[in-house]
Amino acid sequence: MLKDWFGKSKYVTVKISGKLNKKNHKNEDGRLWTKCPGCKEIIFNKKLLENLMVCPKCNYHIRLSARDRLQITVDENSFNEFGEDLKTNDVIEFPGYKNKLDEAIMKTGLKEAVLTGEATIDNYPVVIAIMDFNFMGGSMGTVAGEKITLAIEKAIEEKKPLIIFSAAGGARMQEGTLSLMQMAKTSAAIKKLNKKGILYISVLTDPTSGGVTASFASLGDIIMSEPGALIAFAGPRVIKQTISTKLPEGFQRAEFLLEHGMIDLVSPRHEMRGNLARLLKMHNIEVTRNAQ
Repeated sequence: MLKDWFGKSKYVTVKISGKLNKKNHKNEDGRLWTKCPGCKEIIFNKKLLENLMVCPKCNYHIRLSARDRLQITVDENSFNEFGEDLKTNDVIEFPGYKNKLDEAIMKTGLKEAVLTGEATIDNYPVVIAIMDFNFMGGSMGTVAGEKITLAIEKAIEEKKPLIIFSAAGGARMQEGTLSLMQMAKTSAAIKKLNKKGILYISVLTDPTSGGVTASFASLGDIIMSEPGALIAFAGPRVIKQTISTKLPEGFQRAEFLLEHGMIDLVSPRHEMRGNLARLLKMHNIEVTRNAQ
C-alpha cells in the first residue's frame, strides 16, 4: 500500500499566521489558551501554534483556515492567487443569505469558501485549491464550484499537478439545485484532467462530507487525509437513525477508511508538506527553473 512508502518523520515547527498569532496568541475573546476538542486539555495558544494547531497530548488536529493551511504547505512567497475576484450572488433570493455571506466574508477574509492559486512545494510547481470550513461550513455553492473548476482547468492549461484540500459540509442549500450542479461540473472537469494524464492529489481534512465527498474530493489519483478526519456523504447520526443499527467504532473516520481501502494515506499535519513533496518527486514532476 502507499502508506508503506512513507516512514515516520520528525515533527517540525512551522510559524503560521492567523488570528491567534496576530493577537499575541490570544483568542478572539482575549484568552491565551484553547480547550482541545478531543481530550479537553487546556493548551496555551503559543504552544498550540508552534505545534501547527495539533493537540500535543491527544494529537487532535484542530481545523485550520485556508490561509494558515496555505502557509504551512507551500514554499514561502510562491503563491500566486487566481479567482479572488469571484463573489457569490444571491441568485434565488434565499432569505437571510446575503447577511450570512457578509458574515462569512468578515470572518474569514475570503470572498468564498475556496482559496485557489499556483505555488510550489519544495520547488515542485502545483495548482492548489484549499477549502475553508469557516466560510459557511465550507459549503459548495456556484462560485466555490467555479473556483474548483478553474483550478482544474488551470492545471490542464499549465500541465501542473493539482492538489485540493477539502473541508466541507456539502452543497450549499441557499443556492438550491444550482449548488448540486457543481458536483457534476467539478467531476466532469476532473475527468478532463485525468484524460490529460495530470496528477491529482486529493487531501481530505475534517470534515469532508456531502456533495464534496460525492464529487471531486473522491476522484484523486491519490487520496490522503489528516488523522481523525470525518469523511462521509451522510453523517453517522443520519445513517444510524436510518438503518437503526449500531455503527462500527471509528466509522467514517480517516483511519477506518484507510483500513477499508477508501483512501491511500493518513498523514499527520507535521508530515503533510513533506509527503506531498515526496509524491511529486515520485511522479517525476520537474522542479521550477529558478529553483536553487
